Amino acid sequence: MSRVLITSALPYINGIKQLGNLAGSMLPADVYARFQRARGRETLFVCATDEHGTPAELAAAAAGQDVRDYCDEQHRLQHDVCRRFGLSFDHFGRSSSPQNHRLTQRFAKTLWEAGFIEERVTKQVYSLADKRFLPDRYVVGTCPHCGYEAARGDQCENCTRVLDPADLVRPRSAVSGSEEIEIRDSKHLFLRQSLFSEKLRGWIETKKGAWPNLVTSIAFKWLDEGLQDRGITRDLTWGVPVNAWDWGPNPQGQLPDIEGLAGKVFYVWFDAPIEYIGATWEWADAKAAEEGRGAAEDIEWERWWRLPHAADVTYVEFMGKDNVPFHTVGFPCTLIGLNETLGSDGKWTQASNTPWKLVDMLKGFNWLNWYGGKFSTSQRRGVFMDHALELLPADYWRWWLTANAPESSDANFTWEQFQAQVNADLADVLGNFVNRILKFCETRFEGAVPEGGEPGELEQRLHADVTEKLAELTAHMEAAEMRKAAQAVRQLWVLGNQYLTEAAPWTAIKTDRDRAAVVVRTGLNLVALFAKVSEPFIPFAAEKIALAVGEDYPGRWPESEGAALLQILEPGRKVAVPEVLFRKVEDGQIAEWSERFGGAETAAAQ
Repeated sequence: MSRVLITSALPYINGIKQLGNLAGSMLPADVYARFQRARGRETLFVCATDEHGTPAELAAAAAGQDVRDYCDEQHRLQHDVCRRFGLSFDHFGRSSSPQNHRLTQRFAKTLWEAGFIEERVTKQVYSLADKRFLPDRYVVGTCPHCGYEAARGDQCENCTRVLDPADLVRPRSAVSGSEEIEIRDSKHLFLRQSLFSEKLRGWIETKKGAWPNLVTSIAFKWLDEGLQDRGITRDLTWGVPVNAWDWGPNPQGQLPDIEGLAGKVFYVWFDAPIEYIGATWEWADAKAAEEGRGAAEDIEWERWWRLPHAADVTYVEFMGKDNVPFHTVGFPCTLIGLNETLGSDGKWTQASNTPWKLVDMLKGFNWLNWYGGKFSTSQRRGVFMDHALELLPADYWRWWLTANAPESSDANFTWEQFQAQVNADLADVLGNFVNRILKFCETRFEGAVPEGGEPGELEQRLHADVTEKLAELTAHMEAAEMRKAAQAVRQLWVLGNQYLTEAAPWTAIKTDRDRAAVVVRTGLNLVALFAKVSEPFIPFAAEKIALAVGEDYPGRWPESEGAALLQILEPGRKVAVPEVLFRKVEDGQIAEWSERFGGAETAAAQ
């Protein structure tokens, strides 16, 4: 692994995201990106706002804004709150960018000409009350499979089955609630996903054991149920226009029905994943502009996405489980279709000498629930990212959400657990250790790394324990196992506290200054080590810790072993006691926040 490409599921433009969105995609992606940079690998971490579709149109209308102006404003707000959370995107783009428009149109044209897109006349829901066609998710009704009464027209949230609006029982408009709807004919483009079933199954088979079981099980569920062709256009005005006027014939010699496709846009689930590539193009253009060059040449962004230029790239995606089907089926179908052509004889042939790269590792997450239920603004259930930062610094949230990442199962947030864990881990273990050793050094060794003495048996045991735990942490980070990684870094902090308690420099200083010097010097080196290994999780505190012992920030991930791990700081280097790193969360704060955002009593009343 020499270069690492990291993408996080795109947050929808419609409002600031809740902590569950953060925990299931953007935050673990950031932790992983920071780790890879610390290892010295060339790393590109991109994300973007997902801006197309009816929800943006309706939200803009409700706000009394033009949809473009609304998206401009919301993008700024989301980018700002992500920055304040320490999310270290190399680029935070927009699916409405010119680059993504060009790519989406180019990809659709290629897929059409390769035989993977076809036209079909479909039955679409038209709302007489709203005087418009309704996109899938704006038709609601009863799921024909499980009986859930609030199923959307694209997917049932209860049983996760993919639906068409016409499948719903008693369909109605989610805009007006009206049941005055009718089915009208409308021509649309379909990605022929059913053709890719065998290729997808073979590809996903190679990922068993390497990807989380959550991801492969969802993918196989879709394949086992029979992969369906998917409509990729909609009757909307806000989106990437189809622009089929310049498309060539498909393998059967047919040209697209330009008139029948006029005024249509691509479905958001077709263009949004393409924005991963679009955001990389945006990043390359922005970089070129900063360097006083013209727009980036294709090779500058394609070197991350197309072989053979990207042969040394490891591509890693992070997302919640609801996004997994679109990234194990829809987007791979798009990329495979770009790489190959389906001839009129039904045979597959390679279409390009520079094929698009498929994902290497897909990290899927379960849900983060709020006291066992869903986050809900209207019901005062849960904290959203902007409000979270009003309550506490970002590191408190980053630590808890990573340490409790919903990996193998859904996770559950409660104020009581949050308070107990951040107070114990951050204040009592890490903060207390850093404060104790630096204050003692300031008081008894004039605030400088002391010299003198030789490490003894206690230090040798510490060296072995730290080496073992660091190797464990590094392995978990490479595998993007967030909970295990957080547990390992906490255990490193605990080793520091145990060492300091057993070595007791405040006792040794009374009779043996050299022995106290060894302990303090070892403790200060532990502080420097903790700054480096904590940076992916709690970057703001890690910076304060690193600066307190005169280390660069961000530092390189420690590669040495044994005693060398704790011989980073040279004797005589000045150190300083930082401000309090973590103030404890008080009972009164928890009571106030429970009243404002919901707690155990609110959950019980639901």
